[in-house]
Amino acid sequence: MAYRYLWSPLALGPVTARNRIVFSAHLTNYARDGRPTAQHAAYYAARAAGGAGLIITEEHSTHPTDWPYEKLIHGFHRDVIPGYREMTQAVHRHHVPIFAQINHNGGQASSMYSRLPVWAPSAVADPLFREVPKAVTFGDIDEIVAGYAQVAANCAEGGFDGIELQCSHSSIVRGFLSPATNRRTDRYGGSLESRARLMIEIVAAVRGAIGSGLALGVRICGDELIEHGTTIDDAVEVARLVEATGRVDYINTSIGVATASLFMIEASMHVPPGYAMFIPSAIRKAVELPVVGVGRFKDPLQAERALAEGHCDLVGVVRGQIADADFAAKARAGATDEIRLCLSCNQECVGRMGLNRWLGCIENPRTGKESVPRVRPPTRRASVLVVGAGPGGLQAAIAAARAGHRVTVYEKERSAGGQVRLAASVPNRAEFGDIIRNQLAECRRLGVAIEYGVNVWAGLVAERSPDHVIVATGAQPQRPWWVPADADHVVDVCDVLDGSADPSGDVVVIDELGFHQATSVAELLANRGCTVEIVTNGMVVGQDLGVTLDMENWWMRAEKKGIIQTTDLVAMGMGQPEPRRMLNLLHHPTGTEVTRTPDWVVLATPANPVEWLYHELRSAGVSVERVGDCVAPRRAHAAVIEGERAGAAVPQSTILSR
Repeated sequence: MAYRYLWSPLALGPVTARNRIVFSAHLTNYARDGRPTAQHAAYYAARAAGGAGLIITEEHSTHPTDWPYEKLIHGFHRDVIPGYREMTQAVHRHHVPIFAQINHNGGQASSMYSRLPVWAPSAVADPLFREVPKAVTFGDIDEIVAGYAQVAANCAEGGFDGIELQCSHSSIVRGFLSPATNRRTDRYGGSLESRARLMIEIVAAVRGAIGSGLALGVRICGDELIEHGTTIDDAVEVARLVEATGRVDYINTSIGVATASLFMIEASMHVPPGYAMFIPSAIRKAVELPVVGVGRFKDPLQAERALAEGHCDLVGVVRGQIADADFAAKARAGATDEIRLCLSCNQECVGRMGLNRWLGCIENPRTGKESVPRVRPPTRRASVLVVGAGPGGLQAAIAAARAGHRVTVYEKERSAGGQVRLAASVPNRAEFGDIIRNQLAECRRLGVAIEYGVNVWAGLVAERSPDHVIVATGAQPQRPWWVPADADHVVDVCDVLDGSADPSGDVVVIDELGFHQATSVAELLANRGCTVEIVTNGMVVGQDLGVTLDMENWWMRAEKKGIIQTTDLVAMGMGQPEPRRMLNLLHHPTGTEVTRTPDWVVLATPANPVEWLYHELRSAGVSVERVGDCVAPRRAHAAVIEGERAGAAVPQSTILSR
């Protein structure tokens, strides 16, 4: 086997994991009315079928005062048990153990859904929710402990093999452990041993509820990354206290606080893989219990190295298995190159959570839809021509080939990728290009033919006479109305990235898209020695970076590179009055007019769909569909989803008519 340590079994108390790959707990938003759903069962079962050694579900709430987001499993209601059984049976069919994570989020919550006061150790408002909690009484604490025990018992009745206590990044237990949020002066506050008292009481109660036949783990935070918060030294001592109970079978780890420093818990591609490995490494040196390490593991080689170097005993691979449910099976078979590597872009996994949407994946249309039956393959094979080898076109080719059709892709450039290729060329964004690498690998496996340097027009399509055409010709830059036709110092971000423009000196970047386009090019130009200011009509430059947890690190990099960020300014024209390079701006909250006179202006503004080929083919009576930016310029996920739909549903009528 290629990975010696990764495939060795490991006992976690009474449960044995067949390998060291853990599908760790993470939010999914699949719950409905507080109950688990068939989608939960199908989602976890897919990762079990894909070879994971252990599944740990998302959190199950232990008390009615804990309802921080809408689609949370209310483990304290017995009506969750049938859903638990469906979930555990689905995973057990693949001979994989499944644990339930149980939790009370404490002060890291809102009363919006529960209409009850938020509970916490002290009346310290969370910086995200900004709601002052009720400092719990001794009676409340007894209720909290009893709630954990009851939910653990429900989970045991529902067929789970183990329980994990979430005491780490979003938990009332974390609130008690942390000196930043525990201001108590009674027996639950003060020293670390006193702050850990609630955790120890919960461990005892849960072990009493589940007996010796189920595994019990505790997940702790190694560094909260906040002022006066828990540090790695504190975490090591907490781990020793956990082990000293004699009731716990393993320790899981995390980093950060799920509100104040969330950007480091689910770090994007700007943060190196394995960035949190110092936490399990330090804890493993202090305890004998097995320790789980987490921190943006993208491929099995990284996981194997962490095990081989002794940093941890198991490796949590979450986003890697969100992107590819067969991550472990492919690694075990030696087919590492076939793994659909996670991009760590956070757009459709973490980003969707923040928007109260169900969890998906930018490059895997199946994620979040595991419970939906696949489209039935056609009874006849068609010849399908795909125009454009960007993410939409390649996904259409993959879906069509998977359905059994003969697929050829024509791409006008000398390489695949479209705008993704450009996006991946900027600082710290190279991993975004893995989406194309992954798609090309799948195309090769499915026998898709790709021809480069081919400009497609209606005559060529008529000559090749395919049964069906899928147009994925993308979008092209479009100059805003306010830019004069002769303003040769005004260019698009694409011009900078493809090398057709080379701005220098003072540069103003206009951000009307609110995502990576403006910020990435601003960094690129600052690295080249330009003086850069980003101007946006929004309240925040790159506002959607907050959704993908890129905002905080962007601010730090921008400050270091001297990039100025100016908000609430709308571009209104140029050269009025002279000089010709004068940029006229309107501060829209006040109506004040301001100007800049840069050497260059770089535009991150809405693009224009390249749709002429689609309309020509449709007018000629060709069976044709379009996907991605040539429908409407959006982000990569829209192209992938539309490509999947189009490729999987090639019209039967076009096949039968030939």
